[in-house]
Amino acid sequence: MSIEREIKLALPPGQADAADRFFAGMAGAPGRDIPLVNIYFDTAALALAKAKIALRLRKTPEGWLQTLKAAGTAEGGMHSRHEWETAVAGEALEFEALAAVCDDALALAALRAAARELGERFRTSFTRRLWRVEFDGARIEAAIDRGEVTAMVDGQTRSEAISEIELELLEGDERALHALADTLSAAVAGLAPENVNKAQRGYRLCAK
Repeated sequence: MSIEREIKLALPPGQADAADRFFAGMAGAPGRDIPLVNIYFDTAALALAKAKIALRLRKTPEGWLQTLKAAGTAEGGMHSRHEWETAVAGEALEFEALAAVCDDALALAALRAAARELGERFRTSFTRRLWRVEFDGARIEAAIDRGEVTAMVDGQTRSEAISEIELELLEGDERALHALADTLSAAVAGLAPENVNKAQRGYRLCAK
């Protein structure tokens, strides 16, 4: 289990180049582009969402990963939640592998109860431009995510654009994460704390 600590900022599309220049200047190098596809699973009645957990498969250039995320908090763009992740062979969930690493009994019970009725509910497809930076003694992963979240509801495709910045603390004091967000916001106009994560956006599309 790990605790994910990150700040999400809504990025006006017209400010993406300014954010790119900020991070490239800080890192001394251009960002690395990583195409990501995330498939989110739930029952038709959205049992996992009601249990405040999220289950996804992620396709990366290196292969497939499955991730289970438990209920967390989000305030002022700062997100904190427990997550468990394992590699999988392909585009299929492997429940026993998740069960072996998940140490949250309630999350695991909800997953097992829903297992037979799970299906794809929505997916996110975006390009992540990634940097690793050091700031105030902390190691931080900075990313610009741009793409869309899509859901199929009653035979109709619903979509919403993704344009955001994620600052994830890898090592060091959490105060450095907030300090970097403040410095970034002073340099790039129009940034705003984003308390709604990508999974919540997908569920919102499913409910419209």
